[in-house]
Amino acid sequence: MAHRSLDKLDKKILSLIAGDARIPFLEVARECNVSGAAIHQRIQKLTNLGVLKGSQFIIDPEKVGYETCAYMGLNLNNPSDFDKVVSALQKIPEVVECHYTTGSYDLFIKIYAYNNHHLLNTIHDKLQPLGLSRSETIISFNAAIDRALPIGDFVSDSVVDVEEETPESVEAAD
Repeated sequence: MAHRSLDKLDKKILSLIAGDARIPFLEVARECNVSGAAIHQRIQKLTNLGVLKGSQFIIDPEKVGYETCAYMGLNLNNPSDFDKVVSALQKIPEVVECHYTTGSYDLFIKIYAYNNHHLLNTIHDKLQPLGLSRSETIISFNAAIDRALPIGDFVSDSVVDVEEETPESVEAAD
């Protein structure tokens, strides 16, 4: 598990960049009291471990015309068609997330549409032909909570070998 190799410095870096992905590395270095090179090395390490999966700009769906957000539980006629259905879902631009789940559904998706009519057409024309036995749609009125993962809480200090580091020991370790 990658998280076992994270230390206090990694967690502080993650916390800072999760709060503002555009924060300059030199500002992160100043906040962490290490060199800019150390931050670059740590970012590379976190990327190589798969902890960081890149950065992105977050587009407000409503500002670009997508007024309807819905979550759908999907049941497949033939559950062995998972891979085929997921591959087809990847080609539907309105589908922005797809999860394999336990419970009542085979798959759970998040979908954006311009309006309810567009949502209905997407379900009828793009989703139903995939071989669904049934689906349940839940329309979201608004996200009451939408935040980044709390970096300091996802790894307890008791799990990680934590020792105070100097800029030299950070650079030497990488």
